Amino acid sequence: MELRLLGEQWFTTEELAELLGVDPSSVRRWRTSRPPQGPPFVQLSERVTIYNAADVEAWLRSKRVDPGTVAA
Repeated sequence: MELRLLGEQWFTTEELAELLGVDPSSVRRWRTSRPPQGPPFVQLSERVTIYNAADVEAWLRSKRVDPGTVAA
């Protein structure tokens, strides 16, 4: 199955930071750390990076901790 990218919702670094309630510098730090730690992104140019809403949602789900299943 081919991933469709056009027609989906995209966020800039600043929009994603606002959505997640973090500073844009945090999102940039995730992206530039080695290895990258944040959600998948598309680098359109040196100054423009965008994030797909579905990728961000999948990344958030992967970070979810269910206290009922965490071993003590």
